[in-house]
Amino acid sequence: MRIKSQRDFYSGLMFMAIGAAFAWGATTYNIGEGARMGPGYFPLMLGLLLTALGAFITFEALVVDTEDGEPIGKWAWRPLGFIIGANLLFGVLLGGLPSIGLPAMGMIVAIYGLTFVSALAGDEFNLKEVAILGTVLAVGSYLAFIVLLKLQFQVWPTFISG
Repeated sequence: MRIKSQRDFYSGLMFMAIGAAFAWGATTYNIGEGARMGPGYFPLMLGLLLTALGAFITFEALVVDTEDGEPIGKWAWRPLGFIIGANLLFGVLLGGLPSIGLPAMGMIVAIYGLTFVSALAGDEFNLKEVAILGTVLAVGSYLAFIVLLKLQFQVWPTFISG
């Protein structure tokens, strides 16, 4: 059988691999049953659903004709590096890095860091738009996690909050 859409075929394989890994990892927790779900129930079902979706996409890539075969392009290393770097920066700013003496900067600073670094991954960078997006995300995260869910973690750097 010939692959008619390379993008869909490899995307489907990726979905199946990630879904199977999540489903397999969920089996280490208590699964429970539909009426009395354990902590592994939701990740198991989500993993199985993602695996099924990947199988459907892979099958469709083998059956549905496309004009040019939708070839896979080159790896976008620059955006990939900025996105991964932004997530690492978020973790370091949120929790600090005691091994080098960097204190936790809190949720607000971490969200701004994540927003600004990940915005560098795109083709265009507009400082005003990124600042507005960072503010909306910071306020929304504060309202969702601190006010509504009442989670207890550092919001501001210690030199501000004391």
